[in-house]
Amino acid sequence: MIKESKLQRLFELVETSTPEELIWINGYLSGIIANTERKQQLNKPVSPVVAAKKITLAFGTETGNAKRLATKLAGIAKKEGHTVKLCGLDQYRHTDIENENYFLLVVSTQGEGEPPATAKKFYDYLHQNQLVCSKMKYSVLALGDSSYPLFCKTGEDFDSRLENLGAQRLHPIQKCDVDYDEDASGWFSNVLKELNEKGNSVQKITTNSVPVKKNAKKYYNGKIITSINLNDIGSAKETYHIEIATADDLDYAPGDSLGMVPLNTLPVVEKILEITGLNKDEEITTGKISATAFEVLRKHVNINYLLSKTISSYATITGQEIPDIRMDLLDLLRIYPVKNASQFKEIIQNLTPIAPRLYSISSSVAAHGENEIHITVAKNTFEREQEKRYGLCSSFLAGLPVGIDVEFYIHRNQHFRLPEADKDIIMIGPGTGIAPFRSFLAERDATGADGRNWLFFGEQHFVTDFLYQTEIQNLVDTGVLTNIHLAFSRDQQQKIYVQQRIAENAQELYSWLSGGASIYVCGAKTPMAEDVEAAIVDVIAGQGQLSKTEAVAWLNQLEDEGRYLKDVY
Repeated sequence: MIKESKLQRLFELVETSTPEELIWINGYLSGIIANTERKQQLNKPVSPVVAAKKITLAFGTETGNAKRLATKLAGIAKKEGHTVKLCGLDQYRHTDIENENYFLLVVSTQGEGEPPATAKKFYDYLHQNQLVCSKMKYSVLALGDSSYPLFCKTGEDFDSRLENLGAQRLHPIQKCDVDYDEDASGWFSNVLKELNEKGNSVQKITTNSVPVKKNAKKYYNGKIITSINLNDIGSAKETYHIEIATADDLDYAPGDSLGMVPLNTLPVVEKILEITGLNKDEEITTGKISATAFEVLRKHVNINYLLSKTISSYATITGQEIPDIRMDLLDLLRIYPVKNASQFKEIIQNLTPIAPRLYSISSSVAAHGENEIHITVAKNTFEREQEKRYGLCSSFLAGLPVGIDVEFYIHRNQHFRLPEADKDIIMIGPGTGIAPFRSFLAERDATGADGRNWLFFGEQHFVTDFLYQTEIQNLVDTGVLTNIHLAFSRDQQQKIYVQQRIAENAQELYSWLSGGASIYVCGAKTPMAEDVEAAIVDVIAGQGQLSKTEAVAWLNQLEDEGRYLKDVY
C-alpha cells in the first residue's frame, strides 16, 4: 500500500492537472510498468524446450490387453508433443528395426513363455538375424501373470535381445502382473521423463537390477458342495458344474476367473518314484520349497508335457542325446532312464513349478452370496502316442468328491467386465464359454439391470449337451434374456456353428452394435473365436455397406472403446 504522504501528493497532482496532462501521465506510468515486467521476464530462468521425439510404439497381443494399453499410452505421448507411430508387431515392417531411434514395446507372454501369435514372426526375425540396432533407444513393458513359472518371459527375451543387438536401454524393463494399470502408468511416466529431459542419454541399468513387483494373491480355503456332470447320458463330453463354499467372504466380479494349482496324478507319482529308486520320504529342497520327495512330485513340480528347456537340461544331466521333443516325465524316464536316485534328485531341481489353471467364474456374488463360487469345467481328453490322456486340472477337478477341501485364488480380469446396467450386451459362448455369461446374466437378474441381453450358445447335441438348459429357459421366460440363438453342430447332416447364427441375424446384431451394445466372446481361441470374429466383420461390412478393411477398423474401434471384449484360450 502507498504511504500517506505520497498518496496526498498524488491526489494534489491529479486535482491540478488538465485532462490532457492526465492522459500523458497514464501513458507514462503504463510504459514504466510494461518495461518493469519485461525486465522481470528476461531475468527469469528459461525452461528448456522439450524436443519432440519420433517414437514407434509397438505391441504384441493375444487377448487385446497389450493393444488397448499401447493405444492409451500413444495418446498420452501425443499430448506431450511427440510423434507416435502405433503398430502391431504383426503389421510391423521388419526391415525398419535397424533404423528406429525410439522404440517402445508392449508385449504379453502366452502359454509356457511363448510370444503371442501376432508377435511370433517379429520375435523369430529378431532372434534369428544378426542386426545392428545401435541407433535405437528402447524400453519394454512386459505383461504377464506371476503365477506362472515363466513370468513375462517374452518381454525379457525382447529386452535382452535388443540390448545384444546394440540398442541402448532408455528405461529398464517393467514387468506387470495381471493388475497392470498402475505399473504400466509408472513405467510410461518414467519413459516420457527420459524422452523429455534427456532424450540423448540412456539408462545404464541391467534388467537384473530392476525390481519386479508381484501382486500377492489371496488364497481361499473352500469345500466342494456340488459337482454335477452337465452332459446327459450318451454325450461324448463331460462338463462339470462345481460349487465351492467358503467361510470367508469372497471378493470377485463377473468376468473374473478362479485359479487353482492341481495335484499331479497319484499313480504317476508312485510310478516315477518306483522306477527312479527315490525314497518317497527323502527330504528334497528346491529353490522354492523343502518337502519330501513324494510331496514335491505330487504337489509342487510339473511332470506333464515338459518344456523343451527342461528336457534339454535332463539330457545334459544324464549325458544322453535326446531330440528336441516334449513329453511327460514318466515317458522320459522310461525311454531315457536315470542312473540312480541321486541323479534324479538333480533333475528335480530343474523341473518347473506346477502352473495354476484358470476357470471362468460362472456365479455372481449378488445372486449366489459372498460365501459361494461356481465354475464350469470340461474334462479335457486328448491322444498322445496313440494313448488316450486327460488334462491334469480338469480331470483332477472332475474326480473330486463332494465334501473335500480345496484351495484357490481369484484371478481378476478388469478387461472383461459388464457395462453400465442400462447398456445392451451380446454374449457369444459355445461350450464352456457359457461360464462367464452365466455369471453376467445372474448378476444382471439379481441387480435388476435394464439393459438387453442376447446369448449365442453352441454345442454338439441339443439333448445331451445343452449346458444350463433349464436356467437359460427360465431367463428367457422371465425376460432377462431378450434374445437367444443356439447352434448344435451334430444334430443335422450339415454342421451348424454360432458364426452361422450370427450371420443369420446380421441386421439385428448390427442394429444392437450401432445402438451402443457391447459384444463378448468366450471360449476356444482357435478356431471358434477367429471364426466368430470373421463373422462379426462380415456383418459390419454387409450391414454398414463397408469394405472389409473398413469393417475391421470399425470393430477395432469397438475394441478400443471397450465394447468388443474377448476371453479366449
